[in-house]
Amino acid sequence: MPALATGAGHEPGLYELLAALPSQLQPHVSHPEDNTFLQDMFGERGLQSLVKIHEWLQKYEDSKPIPVLDNAAALAHNLSVELEGKSTNEDIKELLQILDKPHVKSLLSVHDTVAQKSYDPELPPLPEDLDDDEDSVKIIRLVKNKEPLGATIRRDEHTGAILVARIMRGGAADRSGLIHVGDELKEVNGIPVDDKKPEEIIRILAQSQGAITFKVVPGAKEDAPPKEPKVFVKALFDYDPKEDKAIPCKEAGLAFKKGSILQIMSQDDATWWQAKHEGDTNPRAGLIPSKQFQERRFALPRPIATIPSQKLSRRSSGFRRSFRLSRRDKKTNKSMYECKKSEMYDMADVPTYEEVAPYRRQTGAKHRLVVLVGPTGVGLNELKRKLLISDPQHFSVTIPHTSRAKRNQESDGVEYHFISKHLFETDIHNNKFIEYGEYKGNYYGTSLDSVRSVLSKNKVCLLDVQPHTLKHLRTAEFKPFVVFVKPPSIERLRETRQNAKVISGKDDKGTAKPFSEEDFQEMVRTAQTMESQYGHLFEKVIVNDDLSAAFGELRLALKKVEMETHWVPVSWTHS
Repeated sequence: MPALATGAGHEPGLYELLAALPSQLQPHVSHPEDNTFLQDMFGERGLQSLVKIHEWLQKYEDSKPIPVLDNAAALAHNLSVELEGKSTNEDIKELLQILDKPHVKSLLSVHDTVAQKSYDPELPPLPEDLDDDEDSVKIIRLVKNKEPLGATIRRDEHTGAILVARIMRGGAADRSGLIHVGDELKEVNGIPVDDKKPEEIIRILAQSQGAITFKVVPGAKEDAPPKEPKVFVKALFDYDPKEDKAIPCKEAGLAFKKGSILQIMSQDDATWWQAKHEGDTNPRAGLIPSKQFQERRFALPRPIATIPSQKLSRRSSGFRRSFRLSRRDKKTNKSMYECKKSEMYDMADVPTYEEVAPYRRQTGAKHRLVVLVGPTGVGLNELKRKLLISDPQHFSVTIPHTSRAKRNQESDGVEYHFISKHLFETDIHNNKFIEYGEYKGNYYGTSLDSVRSVLSKNKVCLLDVQPHTLKHLRTAEFKPFVVFVKPPSIERLRETRQNAKVISGKDDKGTAKPFSEEDFQEMVRTAQTMESQYGHLFEKVIVNDDLSAAFGELRLALKKVEMETHWVPVSWTHS
């Protein structure tokens, strides 16, 4: 029989082949009734419709379309609520009527069900050749698609039995409710597993698709665990399970970055918690190292980098000059403060996870303290000054304390709060200062009360400090929003800081000198060390490559802090 032809260069589909078949076969049909039979059979509309459906399904299978979103029903509902008060417009009325139709709602619901793949497939019938004496054995059938089963196994050291070690919350095994921790695995798809290693069983499961049959001996019946309250944590380190040699199952691990918000689904295992990313629609949890386990790993001996010692040089501390932005005599803006605390990283504070909760500032509540951190010369002073100029009724800075005598034209509470040396030392003893130092026999410092004074006036208090003081400010009272301002590359510093000057600390005159190559290297090096040691405390990082762009980014971030919901330490929401 000759090959069917439908035109040069054209690849025929099944529908086209069937339509052309009667005419192609006609020369080879000896009886007229045979030709009529072929015409009737291949021209039957039902068959043609089935063939068309088959072709469309084939195109669908080949293209493997991915749903744009899996919450169309919720989106339609939210849209209806949003438009409810604007129903005077005829187009909006028509749209609301369409969205309210039961058929449209059902269609969107089915779309979401398919997109989320949350439908239950039909399971094949159970085997009939079960032994009568196996009444304590369960036969379980699960359907495995591309999603992992969500369970890990281990071999009992004493009995050699293969046991279910862990059920991942939200996974296929957990959703089935048929497999439990402690169940003994006897067979997988009819293959005995008594003589196999856990790795071999995992390989069998990985290669299996569709229905998988398990034969298990139920473990001890456990009472249903009480429903755990929702717990959210902020990750303070990066984690990749593929690089973790200690994780029991790399495929079950959950990767995350520093700053990720994780919902803890289970803490039953003291070493490996189960968690998922906040807002993730996938119900299956993944393994992450527990807080205690990660702390033990982080606490292993390792090199400790410290921020270069910053003594009494003028350029050593941006805040020591900058927090007197309102001073009238700028010649006295000297770098004369030292902090009472060590600048070495406190290894007792191992950054792992911090429990957090959503927080949004209520109308009338005090503003969050805004803390700027960065190396000397990065531009903290300029950013603060631009904020103050942009809205002096909204932003303000603290007034420092000093034990030196008041000079002519100075007013108490304007340039400084002037107090006696004895009272200053008493306040130091009572931990009333955020930072303080001594210069030429006189004390200077920023007090906690000066911050409270600004916040009590319903203003945003701008403060820049050395990063080691952050842990003393991170309280429910201040709820600090910490912004780290970092420099660009040294190459960009050379381009953008050509005409800029820095206050020199090599003499007492406070002369401004151009940046040197050493200044650039020290700025970048200090920024890297700050970010390495204290980066887990930074909520916003801004690269001051261009001052105007950096100011715009900072202004927008501060606006969001006041208007939007943010994740903060859970202890801040209990006050």
